[in-house]
Amino acid sequence: MISLASPASSGRLPLTQKVAYGLGALVTIVAVNSVVQLTSLVYVVSLGVSAIWIGYAQAIPRLWDALVDPFIGNLSDNCRSRFGRRIPFLVVGGVLIGIAFSLLWTVPREWSKTGMFLYFVATSLFFYTVVPIYSIPHGALGLEMTDDYHEKTKLFAFASFIGNVGAFCLPWVYYLANRPIFRGDTVAGVKWVCLGMSVILTASALVCAAVCKETRHQQTQNQEKVSLLEGFKATYRNGTFVRLVAAFTLLIVGFQLVMGFSNLTTIFYLYGGNKDAASTLMAQNGTLWAAVGVAGVFPMVWLSKRLDKRTTVILAFLVIALGNLAKIVCYNPGLPYLTFIPTFCLSLGMVFCFSLVNSMISDVCDEEELATGDRREGVYFAVYNWWWKVGVSIASVLSGYLLRATRFGEGLLTQTAPTLFWIRFLEISLPSALCVVSILLLWKYPITEARAQWIKEALSARRG
Repeated sequence: MISLASPASSGRLPLTQKVAYGLGALVTIVAVNSVVQLTSLVYVVSLGVSAIWIGYAQAIPRLWDALVDPFIGNLSDNCRSRFGRRIPFLVVGGVLIGIAFSLLWTVPREWSKTGMFLYFVATSLFFYTVVPIYSIPHGALGLEMTDDYHEKTKLFAFASFIGNVGAFCLPWVYYLANRPIFRGDTVAGVKWVCLGMSVILTASALVCAAVCKETRHQQTQNQEKVSLLEGFKATYRNGTFVRLVAAFTLLIVGFQLVMGFSNLTTIFYLYGGNKDAASTLMAQNGTLWAAVGVAGVFPMVWLSKRLDKRTTVILAFLVIALGNLAKIVCYNPGLPYLTFIPTFCLSLGMVFCFSLVNSMISDVCDEEELATGDRREGVYFAVYNWWWKVGVSIASVLSGYLLRATRFGEGLLTQTAPTLFWIRFLEISLPSALCVVSILLLWKYPITEARAQWIKEALSARRG
């Protein structure tokens, strides 16, 4: 299908495609974050289902999600439809995400607590099965839409910006669900608000599928199909990719290990157990984080164009590490608003890193094509996702044991001084140390702008 190829494959992308790809990124960011934020509020607070049950019900589907990713990535790479390798998945996945997202909040309220729990398990398993059907091909599509070194960064900057704008609006979902029109019935409010959101999510996915163009469609029509195992082996033979994935997985795992420790420090160390006062500071830090996440894409694009991606990412890791170490001083009960400093640094560094990593994986896929002649964006994107999801799952379990090691007392109004010291020590030291390891891994990252340009010219010459 000739229209699937675009002149943008060798240069700049039209603004419409960048915006459409960003709308596509909004789909999974909003859907997944909404489920994370709303599940306890609906099923635990409003419906009275056990928090422990819901905890297990949230963990199991995420592990399932990690297992599904590589299969979808390989299936997408091996797709040979006349509409392309990625577009059919965007259409099917986008429709299914809308259906699954809506079903999560239409729980039969006349059922028993066990019945409602089983309903959530079934619908969340369905949800986390269809999310990869959309998200992995969407990510792979972004890796192949352009082979221009800086245009890749701009494309994922649009995705980050539009996705974060959507995430910025998420706290208002619960607010809307509690408006007088729903007569105080929060569960019904969430049901109808999320039904409207599901229509928006599906529409965004379909716009992305209709506007964005695959640039490798003709090239891959005769490419030999590979098994999932062979796809995995290909990624692990690529030392550049392994180095990149290891660095970013360590970053994610470092902060997941101490997930929630910052809130405990705010409540018990900065405010001595006063949850009302602590909640205000926590909300303000959350708003600052979201605002910096939205605005941070602009300096990221500017800086990565003047440096190269490797240098910009290393700088971002340094900002994250130094911002986290700043908590040594900024955790001051007399000046609690000093916590805005590490929040700003961490959010800025994170948006730099996670906007650039996809652009860097795209460069790796170009290097892979030069070495083997094959395009495997789906498997590469899926393996990257698989590693950090598995890392997050393991770190989430270890996090509970770390907190227990500090002798934190559940349900207590105050905590002992040694407990608060060890909570702060672990929260500051572990992520900072793993950031340093990540910097060392990326120090000799080989794909500079000059090498990326050389790869692009060599591939152009090969393709004729």
